[in-house]
Amino acid sequence: MTQSLRYRRVVVKLGTSVLTAGTDRLHRPRMVELIRQIAALRDLGAQPILVTSGAVLAGWEQLGFPPRKRNLPEKQLFAAIGQSRLMHLYAQLADIYGFPVAQTLLTRDDLRDRRRYLNARNALLGCVERRVLPIVNENDAVAVDEIKVGDNDTLSALVANLVDADLLLICTDRPGLFSADPRVDTTAQLIPDVPLIDETIWALAGDAGSHRGTGGMRTKIQAADLATRAGIEVIIAAGEAPNVILQAAQGTAIGTRLHARATRLEARKRWILAETARQSRVVIDAGAARALREQGRSLLPAGIVRIDGAFDRGQTIRIFSEQGIELARGLTQYRAADLGLIGGKHSAQIEEILGYTYGPEVVHRDDMVMVN
Repeated sequence: MTQSLRYRRVVVKLGTSVLTAGTDRLHRPRMVELIRQIAALRDLGAQPILVTSGAVLAGWEQLGFPPRKRNLPEKQLFAAIGQSRLMHLYAQLADIYGFPVAQTLLTRDDLRDRRRYLNARNALLGCVERRVLPIVNENDAVAVDEIKVGDNDTLSALVANLVDADLLLICTDRPGLFSADPRVDTTAQLIPDVPLIDETIWALAGDAGSHRGTGGMRTKIQAADLATRAGIEVIIAAGEAPNVILQAAQGTAIGTRLHARATRLEARKRWILAETARQSRVVIDAGAARALREQGRSLLPAGIVRIDGAFDRGQTIRIFSEQGIELARGLTQYRAADLGLIGGKHSAQIEEILGYTYGPEVVHRDDMVMVN
């Protein structure tokens, strides 16, 4: 397969039904094949991120498939046992193809709180930059209803937005979205292309899937709706289809493709501007202003003249010129008190002054929106 990539940063979501190949056990041959495809994707220059289900099933398998009560404590027990087993298996398979993996466990609070959101983003992008495969799952062992994402389809959409993915590929046990339920209607037709998720599409979504997982086509449409609104293309396809991951990343027609509803810039602007710290005011000198406006640079501490207002790391701050013109808004890596100490200093001095560092930039260009 020599076709060039259409999508570079790809979030791949693997459901329990895909990992088990329809059985009650993790299906090793299926998992080997999926990791082989991810390895091939990496070799083509892509940046895959894996969102996986299967921890609860792995724990249930490890304990010999006892009768299930399906309550939260039992699920947390199975997840605690199964998560390490699942990761060990992924690590072994990745070793075959010569690349490392990293485990990332998230809850909804990690994606609600700006500081934790920023930490999760830094961790995942750090893995990507170092050619490590991030493997993401919900932290079922500690999550309660109030902080649960709920299903890994939704989690995959949130992760795709977190890392600015080009494509979210949701691998399932069905070839895609159908005009009716193909399990009961033999005339059902695959819908290859969905320009817009409207009421007609929602009406086609069924309820929960098999007893092994928590998802169904409805949760996949919900995830696709979230991702496409954030400017990310989505493909729903069968995990058992030959080279499904490679075909999706290369733009081959497979499964159901759902189109992004906004451009990446528009979606990013909405996200960054959503929760601006209104009292924040970071004043920068003329050189820093030119670097932001004309050169597309990040904001470094050396260019900061004055800090007004209180804000925490991970909040959106307002950046002004010395003439009082608001230039930009962006997610700050440092809280107001820290910037009061490092403002006007070189980035190399940050750790010496604070005793720690979150990087050389106060606001990275990727986390900034120019407003003037």
